[in-house]
Amino acid sequence: MRVVVCTIVHHPADARIYHRQIRALLEAGHQVIYIAPVEAEDFSAERTGPQLLLIAVPRAVGRRRLGALRAARRELARHTAGADLLLVHDPELLLALPPRRKRPPTVWDVHEDTAAALSTKAWLPRPLRPAAAAAVHAAERLAERRLHLILAEQGYVPRFGQAHPVVPNTTYVPSTAAPPRADHRVVYLGHLSPDRGVAEMIDLAGLLRPHGVAVELIGPADARARALIEPAQAQGLLRWPGFVPNDQAMALVDGALAGLSLLQDEPNFRHSMPTKVVEYMAHGVPVVTTPLPAAADLVTRYECGFVVPFGDPRAAADAVLKLAADASLRAKMGSRGHEAAAASLGWPADAQAFVAQLERWAMTRA
Repeated sequence: MRVVVCTIVHHPADARIYHRQIRALLEAGHQVIYIAPVEAEDFSAERTGPQLLLIAVPRAVGRRRLGALRAARRELARHTAGADLLLVHDPELLLALPPRRKRPPTVWDVHEDTAAALSTKAWLPRPLRPAAAAAVHAAERLAERRLHLILAEQGYVPRFGQAHPVVPNTTYVPSTAAPPRADHRVVYLGHLSPDRGVAEMIDLAGLLRPHGVAVELIGPADARARALIEPAQAQGLLRWPGFVPNDQAMALVDGALAGLSLLQDEPNFRHSMPTKVVEYMAHGVPVVTTPLPAAADLVTRYECGFVVPFGDPRAAADAVLKLAADASLRAKMGSRGHEAAAASLGWPADAQAFVAQLERWAMTRA
């Protein structure tokens, strides 16, 4: 099967797109044509050759989207004619699809509650957000009639009128978790933005520094987050290596005192499981999370971390310091999280279902 995969919004090494889905397709023996911003300085393909063809397009950032859309439309027209399946990852790409008669069965992977996420997009003027949200809902209804959909979260199911398979953000779970490191260090893994708790984590770093606990933020940051992070890093409050490929990022997570997920109470987050929480558990790292329903449920059910109030760095610091003061508690919470992830949050089983679903769709016409 030849599959065209396209994104203009996500980083080309996005963990869901590149490290899980594309890897699963390649390991199943399929060919992938990956249309994405693959010329990014911090992207390095793990494998190229006959199975994986990389096609570079610009990245859509803020209001600068038209050029990326035009490039995507051009490359999609060029590469989908002989493909067996097209898999797109951005709602923007619904505007760039070739005509139905000129493209293979097409799948939209719904990563987020797009309409709800508009409330956090600083580049979109506030007065335009209600109209944009209405347009998104209309586009989703149209896409549901004309495309195949897969959903990243069970919580997205009520948005749609038909049943669609859920491909969750599970992860690769090591057979054993790395032991705690001697240096006390808490980590955050993922995209950095104000709504994901950047200001709270900077305040947390200031509270933890007198106790010898370091804070490391791993991931790309938007402009508003960079304006906060860069001065904090210059003052030595925290470490920020920027984007790190997923496999290398997980090595940085290994052995941490705790993993942070201090996301704010935004509509887009209320029905989602932060992938970082699953990844911390998989690597035996206790979780400190705000009380978003899915994350709080996992942490509470498996007793693998602490749930702290929204916007409360002091409560987060207290949780971290409990772990720093009690090696046995840290070990028990990390072990329980790893065991839970190994039992029910591993990607390989979901990868098989994902590939099998695409193979079935490739045999039909959308």
